Parts: sequence; C-alpha cells; structure tokens
Amino acid sequence: MLYDIHEMQHMALMPFRFTAEALQHFFSHPWVPAAYTRFGRTVAACGELMERTTRRYRKPRFGLDSTVINGQTVPVREEPALHTEFCTLLHFARQCDHADPRVLIVAPMSGHYATLLRGTVEAMLPGHDVYITDWVDAREVPLGAGRFDLDDYIDLIRAFLHHLGPNTHVMAVCQPSVPTLAAVSLMAEDDDPCQPASMVLMGGPVDTRVNPTAVNEFATSRPLSWFVDNVIHSAPFNCAGRGRLVYPGFVQLTGFMSMNLDRHVDAHLKLFQHLVHGDGDSAEQHREFYDEYLSVMDLPAEFYLQTISAVFQEHLLPRGVMTSRGRRIDPSRIRKTALMTVEGEKDDITGPGQCLAAHSLCTGLPDGMRRHHLQPKVGHYGIFNGRRWREEILPNVSEFIRNHDATVLAHETAERHDLVGVGVLVRRLREMLPA
Repeated sequence: MLYDIHEMQHMALMPFRFTAEALQHFFSHPWVPAAYTRFGRTVAACGELMERTTRRYRKPRFGLDSTVINGQTVPVREEPALHTEFCTLLHFARQCDHADPRVLIVAPMSGHYATLLRGTVEAMLPGHDVYITDWVDAREVPLGAGRFDLDDYIDLIRAFLHHLGPNTHVMAVCQPSVPTLAAVSLMAEDDDPCQPASMVLMGGPVDTRVNPTAVNEFATSRPLSWFVDNVIHSAPFNCAGRGRLVYPGFVQLTGFMSMNLDRHVDAHLKLFQHLVHGDGDSAEQHREFYDEYLSVMDLPAEFYLQTISAVFQEHLLPRGVMTSRGRRIDPSRIRKTALMTVEGEKDDITGPGQCLAAHSLCTGLPDGMRRHHLQPKVGHYGIFNGRRWREEILPNVSEFIRNHDATVLAHETAERHDLVGVGVLVRRLREMLPA
C-alpha cells in the first residue's frame, strides 16, 4: 500500500513538476531579458528546486569513455560480458593490448546503483582490466524470474568468477564482502580452478559485533518481523516487476537522509543561493552529487531480509555457522586466494575492525598472503572514492593485486631472466676481447 501511495503522489505532482520545469527553462534562457535579473534567477532557482525535489532519479551512466595509460588516451567501451535477470557483468573494455590484472568489482546491492563506484572504476582503469556487477532494479524484474536471496548472490559471484576464469582478482565494496568471502570459501573447499588469485574486502560488515555503529544497532534493536511489516512492500502496477516483494529504494533513501537531514537541507538551500547569485560551478557540483545520491533501486525482499538476519542480527559467518545451500561456510579452507582488507578510520557505517575480522576467519593463509590497510581521516565512502582513495588507498590495493597476479609475476620473472641472460652474454664478450 505504501508503494502505491508513493506512486500516486509522484503522479499527482507531475503537473506542478512540469510547470516548475517550464519556469526554470524560460527564466534561464539566454534570449529572455529577465534571465539576467535577480528576479529571473530567483524564479528559475525556485523552479529547479521544485523539479529536482519531485522528480524520479533514473539510473545514471558510468560515462567512462576513455582512460589514460602511460600518458596516452585510450578509448574504453562498456560491454555486457554476461547477463542474468538480476545482474549484468559489465566489462570496461580498454582498446589497447596492455596485459593488466583482471579484477571483478562486486558492487554493493544496498539501494544505490553500481554507478556509485564510478570513481572506483575510473581510478582502476589505467592499471587493471575491470569488470563490475551492475545490479538491476528489482522492481523491473518480472515475477517469472523467481526469487533472489543471499544464496543466489553467492552463486552469482561464483558464476561470474567461473566466466572470467583463473587468475581473476575480486574486490568487494562494503555489503558484498560477506557473500564474496562465502563464495571464495566454497570455491576453496572444492579446489575450484577458478578461485580468485586475490580478494580485497573494503569496509565490509564481516563481523558487526566489533565496534558497532548506529546502522548496526538499528538492525539489532528490532526483530526481523518488524522489517517484514514495515519496510517490505509490493512493487506497483506500473513496472515490470509488479507484485514482487521488495525493499523500496525510496524507503532506504529516506533512512539515509534522515541520518543527516540538516546537512541535506542546508545543501539545497546553498544550491538555491548559488543559482540566484549565478554561481554555476558550485550549482553543477551539487547536481552531480545529488543526481547520483538520489538515484536508488529496489532490493529483492528475500535478499534484504536474509542479509539483515544472517549478517547483522545472528552474525552467522564470524560464529562459524553460516551455510549456503546446506553447506557450511568455512573461510579457513582458503589457501590460494590472498586476502586484503581496507577500512576507514572514521567509517560510521561499517566500524573499523568489522572488515579486519576476515583475517581471523581465514586462518589457512600465511602472513605473506594477507594485508590490512586502515586509512586515516576517511569515512565509509572515502575508502573507495575521492582523493585519498586515488592517492593513498589504490596504490596499496594495486600493489597487492600485482604481487599475487600470476601473469604479472611470470612477466616480471621473464624480464629478470632476460636481464640475467644479457649480463652473462656481456661478461663472455668481455672475456673474449683482447686486454
């Protein structure tokens, strides 16, 4: 019912939104004299704020059409490598012959689209062959496609790793750290030839009993039945997945924004001021951030509820009792996949120590196959986006991946052998020459 009311409200506001958009375009058009007055800019600013606060934000584009490798601009093409009902394996194919490590980025299925990791992908493209899980909005998946729960998530990660083949590296950002660790554990137990060469877990809730945050406490302060009754709704009639039980994106967005409501209200007031004063650059920065932040997707209800129960309430993985398809998840079986964890010192979503806990579970790995990086002065989003990600975290992640990449290691070994061979040849030539 709540979802239907939300949709009816959106449609009821449509005439006001169209009127506001028309006013905004008219009073900002360069041929209209009033556009150059404070009155005109004020009307245009009011129209834009009305339109932006009532629109539905669609999935943004990655927009990564090129990258720079060794000082040369290289075209990049987005190519679906594998498609399923709930997710597309998207490849950022660089139009060059560089043999860099192949990395699967598992994007969080937590309300925002995979485009939230645009900065993550952009920074990795110069030195890595990047794939990403591009999740589909659950409201657009027909009921005939079946359900999608945490076990299906684990199966999907395994399927993608099989598709990419041996010597692939996997990097899980936040929420998928648990299903990724579970998938790699099962692959290790099966001695799967496609188990990844390395696994990077970034800000993941591996053990939420450690340093719990407000998010963790919210999940544990209510029984699972409360979430079923209050946040699970049927997708409305006007979408392909009508009737599917989902955790709506707008409900999760409301929760996100309520945590820092004053900051969001202040940001929109500043946007209004920037527009009135003609500060286009600051207004554009606001648009870019909120176009991404306000673009949300629905999650399958069974996946959301199983994650709340298994990860945040019962802590099944760190307690050693998590199962998938009847099989117990045992990270101690991991022997061939190197492990790196990354955390932010000021992370208020996944507290420091929660991701580090993965090392205490992967007891089968020697010290040379593990690393932990705690980044000072960054919060949750700062560990995979922004300046500190590009300048301080990524170099460590890239070094770790390359140190455990079979292709890179073989190439470096061959280079060393070639250098040794050249040295021997030079010495022999010198011995042959007269003194």
